[in-house]
Amino acid sequence: MMSSVAHAPEATVEQPQLAVSGVSKRFGGVRAVEDVTISVGQGEIVSIIGPNGAGKTTLLNIISGLFQPNNGSIRLEGREITGERPSRIAAMGVARTFQNIALFNGMSVLDNIMLGRHVRMHSGLFASVVYWGMAQKEEAEHRARVEDLIEFLKLQQLRRQPTGALAYGLRKRVELARALALEPKIVLLDEPMGGMNQDEKEDMARYILDVNEEWGTTMILIEHDMGVVMDISDRVAVLDQGRKIAEGTPAEIQHNPDVIKAYLGTKR
Repeated sequence: MMSSVAHAPEATVEQPQLAVSGVSKRFGGVRAVEDVTISVGQGEIVSIIGPNGAGKTTLLNIISGLFQPNNGSIRLEGREITGERPSRIAAMGVARTFQNIALFNGMSVLDNIMLGRHVRMHSGLFASVVYWGMAQKEEAEHRARVEDLIEFLKLQQLRRQPTGALAYGLRKRVELARALALEPKIVLLDEPMGGMNQDEKEDMARYILDVNEEWGTTMILIEHDMGVVMDISDRVAVLDQGRKIAEGTPAEIQHNPDVIKAYLGTKR
């Protein structure tokens, strides 16, 4: 049976963009996340890893507002966001993808990505009726941004296709595009390469790096492919049974005995 280490070394990030402090979440008697603290600097790529059931997705759900923590706080650029609605957190610049693809399969690639612009749209029904020109101008601006993303992620030939007809790896790419359409400060990626073949994984890893380098977007991802994690991450945090047991550079994590123990178990 894997054991948890109560006292993990805390990484210090000067003026963190995102600060998760002492966050806990319980479901009945189950402690899904227990006293987790992680700081993420602007422009970092931080991976969260751990065995199945370690609390990784629950932590992303807390950051994005889908779950409210029982204890602890979350601050975005120094501003408390604990308890805010998911839509409000999205409007503040935190985008999210999901382990199970959450696209509208009957809608086109273009329309799915356009949905990611909804928090940036200011022209409501009244403006659309009374100020038709204003609404048209805003629609054109949003469409231009989406077309840039389609080109950036090499989806040009697929823009009119229904997403349900696409291969799995391409649907994952569309979901990334929809998250980026928000123009986020931070993107939370829940297993962005899950279920992909090696070529698709390499493509997705390259896009994550390109987004990070070109736009300075902070990326926080859950990923099980350790090769990818070690290649693209600035830092790695390790969860086990809801607790953070280690945090550091990829090289430090690879040689951390607590991490090896959590993944491989104790030899008998």
